[in-house]
Parts: sequence; structure tokens; C-alpha cells
Amino acid sequence: MSERVALITGSTSGIGAATARRLARDGYKVALHSRQSADIGERMTHELAGASYHQADLADEAAARGLVASVLQQYGRLDVLVNNAGESVRIPHADLKAATPEVWRRMLDVKLIAPFVLISEAESALRKASTDGRPASIVNIGTHAGTRPKGASIPYATAKAGLHHVTRLLAIALGPAIRVNCVAPGLVETPMTASWADALELWNSRSPMHRPAKPEDIADLVAALVANDYVTGEIVIADGGLNLT
Repeated sequence: MSERVALITGSTSGIGAATARRLARDGYKVALHSRQSADIGERMTHELAGASYHQADLADEAAARGLVASVLQQYGRLDVLVNNAGESVRIPHADLKAATPEVWRRMLDVKLIAPFVLISEAESALRKASTDGRPASIVNIGTHAGTRPKGASIPYATAKAGLHHVTRLLAIALGPAIRVNCVAPGLVETPMTASWADALELWNSRSPMHRPAKPEDIADLVAALVANDYVTGEIVIADGGLNLT
């Protein structure tokens, strides 16, 4: 495991940071990434043995491709890709005018096109890594709103639904050398969601687990999918059972 490398995008906070720490505990050298937050990324490199930090705006295709090149230059291999980076915009679903073409393009660029670009750029390295008898692993971070008519906005939910379907299509196209799965969280306790009182009330009162997820809950699930050598093409909903109600 000491030679295995995992790239986790958007890994200086929230789910991404928890996933980086979890995979580092599992023995991976982790390549950290963010669009800004270079100071946090550099601090995390001192916390996690063998870690490195790479900065890139994934909405820029050249920067996204350059991220993979930077990781390969650093380590010479790539075994795991976790597509976690993204952003959200809260727009009431009935406010159609607010969901402008600019919002749509940003959501699609960051949440759907960028992960696909990263996967296409990393494919060769992931295939090479699978020659040691274990398939390489891609885990996309989707959302429960990609499977149900919910979400912070229609553009956000739709982009994530597209990522779910891309996950299934790529599982067929890239197997058996590369497995592709997706974790679809519901509400997760992060600085971004701390002010979402209505969502917090919903999870606290109606989900069977009576709470939103912690980033570590999602990171544990990502790690389980990475560790399993057989599961592929799955969209694993992690919303504390809210989808049942």
C-alpha cells in the first residue's frame, strides 16, 4: 500500500478532507487539491505522510488536465481518483429566472464535465496501476438529489444526476481494469451547510438516523468502495435513510 496513490479533488475541507485523511490512514499517498485554499492544503501535507498539494480551477479544462499531469509527475502512478470538488448554489426550484444559463454552465462545467475530463486524463495511469492484480478505482461524489426531485437548485441536481449516469456508463466502458462507483450523500455537516436551518430540521426530524451525515461518514463509505475489488457501477445513497420517508 505504501506506493499506492489517491487523488482527491476538493480535499482541503468537508468530505474531501475527511476522505484524504481516511485514505492516508489506509496507507495511500494522497494528492490534495483545491481551487484556492493553498494554505490549508500545504498544512495538510505536513499532517499526512507522503501527501502533496496541487492547485487548479477544474472549470478550466487545461487546468484539470494539468492537475493529473502534476500528480503523475509527483508520484509516477495513480491508483484512485475521487471526484469530490464542486460548489453549490441555492435557488428555489420555482424561481426559473434565477437559474440563468450562466448558473447552468457553471454547474455543468464543475460537477459533470470536469470529473469526466479528469477521468479521461487519468485513464491511462489508472489502467497501468491495475496491472498488479487489483483494479484501479474511481469514486464520484454525487448527491441524493441526483436520484430524487430535490436539491439546492435544479442546475445543481441535474448536473449531479448526469454524474450518476456517467458513473454507470464508465463502469461498463472501463471495467475490469478500472471500477467506477458513486457515493450520493444527503445533507452533510460542513461549514457551507451550517446555515441551512430548514435542511437541518428535515434531517433531524424525518431521517431514520435523526441527523445529517458527518464528513467522516461519507469518507468511510468512499474508503469501503476503494477497498472492494468487485463492486462497480453503483450509486450508493448515504442520506441517513431520508429517501425511505
